[in-house]
Amino acid sequence: MKEFELKYGCNPNQKPAKIYMQNGGELPLEILSGRPGYINFLDAFNSWQLVKELKEATSLPCATSFKHVSPTSAAVGLPLGERLKKACFVDDVDGLDDSPLACAYARARGTDRMSSFGDFIALSDKCDVMTANLIKHEVSDGVIAPDYEPEALEILKSKKKGNYNIIKIDKDYVPEEIETKQVFGITFEQGRNNFKIDSELFNNIVTKNKDIPDFAKRDLIISLITLKYTQSNSVCFAADGQAIGVGAGQQSRIHCTRLAGNKADIWHLRQSDKVLSLPFAETLKRQDRDNVIDVYISDNDEDVLGDDVWRNYFSVKPDPFTKEEQREYLSKIKNVSLGSDAFFPFGDNIERARRSGVSFVAQPGGSIRDDNVIEICDKYGIAMAFTGMRLFHH
Repeated sequence: MKEFELKYGCNPNQKPAKIYMQNGGELPLEILSGRPGYINFLDAFNSWQLVKELKEATSLPCATSFKHVSPTSAAVGLPLGERLKKACFVDDVDGLDDSPLACAYARARGTDRMSSFGDFIALSDKCDVMTANLIKHEVSDGVIAPDYEPEALEILKSKKKGNYNIIKIDKDYVPEEIETKQVFGITFEQGRNNFKIDSELFNNIVTKNKDIPDFAKRDLIISLITLKYTQSNSVCFAADGQAIGVGAGQQSRIHCTRLAGNKADIWHLRQSDKVLSLPFAETLKRQDRDNVIDVYISDNDEDVLGDDVWRNYFSVKPDPFTKEEQREYLSKIKNVSLGSDAFFPFGDNIERARRSGVSFVAQPGGSIRDDNVIEICDKYGIAMAFTGMRLFHH
């Protein structure tokens, strides 16, 4: 297939639309089901690059959940603890630990469930039955993977009355070194960002604390590769083999850090006893539970706990999760890793990150206020490495 005609571009009024190879060659993909759209393909190709690179860096199966050309999370295929399984709504899935790819997807989808609703999924490895069954129960626009087990493919094809978007990508496809795009009829050209992200990036540790253990290096790699395919400015918190908070597309870096930190906090709070024991009404759907948890943790908890509404969501009225209780819970969190796609201009980013349990930081460095950022890290015993490489993505 040399080209594929799209229903429309980013918006219904943007016609005609298609994808094709500029050199006239064959597209490195097969569409096995559905009719992916313009934004679907943007998500698919960006997300595939992320999981392909993450698999190469970690040697582990990987998955990511994309929305509007940025990842909600990315994860490697490590087993989930029982609390995390419950928080990700997969505690009732028998045999989950037997599929590292399914574990990766459960983590990626379960991290920021509000944002991943209606996502596009990328899988680094052949989609197996366990992973397909997890995807089957989620609201999703499509999936891209290098291959699919026959039974897994049939499971996925059953979604959306047979219209679920399924893309098979040529795992050996390597794009040309020079890439182009047009804006306002003007062509931009640049070399592809082939910068390799690995543990060697963390050799230049500029803080008094020089200890970045192997698990933190893994999480920093996950953070930085996630950022490489996130709309900038961007900051990413990572822990336990997955991105737990992505702050994308903000003009101010502190706003990136606050956004990502708030999402990381929600990820941690979802695993608290207070949230895991919420007595949901049996009729409440999975996506509605996500919404209720989000409101329950927020400043607007009366919207689900008020005397006139709580029966819509719970079998028994739960106690509020007070801000004091939340702060106490989060104060015990540590060993979170933080990556930034560009330097931190002020130490306030570290102050905010520290409140979300950050113990390790990787950022390019190069700010005129690097000394201040280092000073704040030293104040809290945080280890920070300067990578010397910016990771803007637009």
